[in-house]
Amino acid sequence: MSSTTYRFIQPLDVLFLRGNKLFGDPGSHGESLVPPWPSVAAGALRSLMLSDSGMDLAAFAAGRQSHPELGTPQAPGSFALTDFTLARRDARGQLETLHPLPADLVVSQDASAGLRVQRLQPHEPAPGLLSSAPLAQWPLLAQADRSKASSGLWLSTAGWAAYLAGRLPTLQQLVGSEQLWRIDNRVGVGLDPSTRRAADGQLFSAQAVAFRPEVGFLAAVRGATLPEHGMLRLGGDGRGAALQTIAYQPPKADLADLCGARRCRIVLTSPGLFAGGWLPPGVDGERRIRLPGFSARLACAAVPRAEIVSGWDLAQRQPKSAQRVAPTGSVYWLDELDATPQALGNLAEQGLWAAADENPQRRAEGFNRFSFAAW
Repeated sequence: MSSTTYRFIQPLDVLFLRGNKLFGDPGSHGESLVPPWPSVAAGALRSLMLSDSGMDLAAFAAGRQSHPELGTPQAPGSFALTDFTLARRDARGQLETLHPLPADLVVSQDASAGLRVQRLQPHEPAPGLLSSAPLAQWPLLAQADRSKASSGLWLSTAGWAAYLAGRLPTLQQLVGSEQLWRIDNRVGVGLDPSTRRAADGQLFSAQAVAFRPEVGFLAAVRGATLPEHGMLRLGGDGRGAALQTIAYQPPKADLADLCGARRCRIVLTSPGLFAGGWLPPGVDGERRIRLPGFSARLACAAVPRAEIVSGWDLAQRQPKSAQRVAPTGSVYWLDELDATPQALGNLAEQGLWAAADENPQRRAEGFNRFSFAAW
């Protein structure tokens, strides 16, 4: 397996992390997406690499020049973003990553007991129950009393490690969004290009994200030599962010234990661009996943409502195609697992793609990444 390089990206200004929602009606505003799509980080890092190499950017965009690690926009090279998540450093410079709650974790607010963490569990439906669910088991939450789900919470590195190992994270391993950033609403004015003045009736507002000190992003890249440090143009309007080398060892599930138990969970750590919609690649009519060196039955799934990703193609100067994705945090339960630890490791390194040459642009941008977790 090739080595992975980690970099900490620390914003130096507010960021405009635009999602894929249109705005313009009276009273609407542009919402920010935290964290942004991994393509935001991939584009910023590749732009810095091209700038540092001294390459003719126009020739690269047109495909007339090829970078040894980035290839060309039409035929990407070995560069691949393998992870992109929120992170923060403490006073000693130690890194802590922050992960969105997986779809099978529910943090609820109880009037008497306060916050509590629970987990959805796959169950066979009782005989006679009818549903449109296409899998043999349903993800259910057993509750004695009603409670209200809480939002805006993230798993710390310790909480993520516990989750991957099959344990339930504790309340102390949850971090609220208010500890990481705040929203700074900004007002803008549309411009009339012919008169070079403010256009009538085109007042709008947009959300800027102001990160707390020492809060930023962790980016992991394989197949390329990144600059040790530098400045990035990040998000909408190209706001400044500092790139810094950092040591990091990501928590992982014990792959040998998963093979011995013959079951596991797959948790998306980036949006999944799947030809089957919410279904991962390699799923046949019997709901079995068959990929190189890997076979398992898809027993259950917890997939939130689909999202839409697009973006801006800087080389072609045009929008990228809007595509429906399975959201980050989607969970798939697999049993009857037939694989070796090495095969699981190879799959985790490559991501969930049906073929080695499938969608090289989006592969390089960090989509379809996942982690194995114990079940």
